Amino acid sequence: MPNTLTKAEIIEAIRKENGYSLKQSVEVIEILLKIIKQILESGEDVMISGFGKFQVKYKRERRGRNPTTNKDLILPPRRMVTFKCSGKLRDRIKICDVHNESYIK
Repeated sequence: MPNTLTKAEIIEAIRKENGYSLKQSVEVIEILLKIIKQILESGEDVMISGFGKFQVKYKRERRGRNPTTNKDLILPPRRMVTFKCSGKLRDRIKICDVHNESYIK
């Protein structure tokens, strides 16, 4: 089962890669995530070239069922975020999978 890369690990990688202090690395990630969150909350998409696209999708009202009570109900409309990786990233993932390479170098 593959490992999950955490925010703390990303911060540490930025610190090592760029020689930033821990505080500077945390600030970089926090600012980046804040910008992405604000854009997505406003309903706009975020595209990062060579990485992928976070897209806000709208789901209409639909019928559902409560599995516990087996009662029908109406699920309200909602927004959700999807991610589609870029072709370049998809190709790199395929290569890593074939060669069983680690995602952190």
